[in-house]
Amino acid sequence: MRFAALLFLPAALFAQTNPLLNTADSNTLALRISQLMESTAATLPGLVQAGAALTQDAKNDASALAINANNAPLSFDLLNQVRAYLALSDTIPKPYPMPETARKQFVELREDSQKYEAHFHALLEQKERQLRPADRDNVRRYADANAKLNAPSPNLTRVVFMGDSITDFWRLNEYFSGREYINRGISGQVTDEILARMKPDVIDLHPRAMLILAGTNDISRGTAVKTIENNLSMIGDLCQANGIRPVFASITPTSDYHKAENPRNEMTKTHPIATIVEINNWLRDYCRAHHYVYVDYYNALLDTNGVIGADLADDGLHPNAKGYRIMAPLALKGLDQALSETSAAEQPANKKKKPVRE
Repeated sequence: MRFAALLFLPAALFAQTNPLLNTADSNTLALRISQLMESTAATLPGLVQAGAALTQDAKNDASALAINANNAPLSFDLLNQVRAYLALSDTIPKPYPMPETARKQFVELREDSQKYEAHFHALLEQKERQLRPADRDNVRRYADANAKLNAPSPNLTRVVFMGDSITDFWRLNEYFSGREYINRGISGQVTDEILARMKPDVIDLHPRAMLILAGTNDISRGTAVKTIENNLSMIGDLCQANGIRPVFASITPTSDYHKAENPRNEMTKTHPIATIVEINNWLRDYCRAHHYVYVDYYNALLDTNGVIGADLADDGLHPNAKGYRIMAPLALKGLDQALSETSAAEQPANKKKKPVRE
């Protein structure tokens, strides 16, 4: 057991300090590893030829890393070369007694490979942090607005509109005057990011209802349909558990009418109508099964070609003012229906029992 513990001692020592090396040190270490592979090979008969390809590849990697030290694929390749080389050296008969210089060089090579491996993993973690920022789900977007929001007014019914850019771009006060409709859409978000924002941007605001429109960005990124459905159903579960009436809107259709103006406006390739219809059909059935209101924007925005009307979305994806004017009364009708159903369900519990005369 003591020997086994000693085997892991070098890695443990690296873990206690920052294993990520600066550019100069990582370059020096990579070069030293390639040099040690070349020098140790000369001490074992047969290893020079057997390890020639591995040694040459390691030298090439070290030279390339001198130009781009933070290249993770090159670092990974260097690690693979030295691992294979050390495994090969273990199969080669060794002279006895082993020359002291050769013994020390093999020890140094193993230690350096461990040190470089720790650097490689730290480099991967650094790159992941850069790609995935601390506020991955953009929870801070509405943090100040949420903090300044007063408690729900007894005279108005608070509703949160949740979603992606189609919600984010919707100026609710222009379409729903005199109502406490709060916009918490964020452009570019997918359903798992919206799910992560449910507590700060919906539940903690104590609305009576929430209208969600989401899924189009998931489709464009190739997210599995089942994953989208699971996320939407979890959003419904969170609302139900917190006394919020969920209203689900269908994903809006897309078109390619405006691709001549900009090739990026060819939307049906990245947002296929068939996938949109598949999710909308599931969403309609899900709402029916759970007694939730389903708002059908999709069919209201279709033209005779089965895509969103050319005059309703200037880029083939995001509704323009004319598109929102079609959507607004549907949203209002759906919310009124959901809230009236909620009031009806609450009414018996609020009624006072008449005193029984003896």
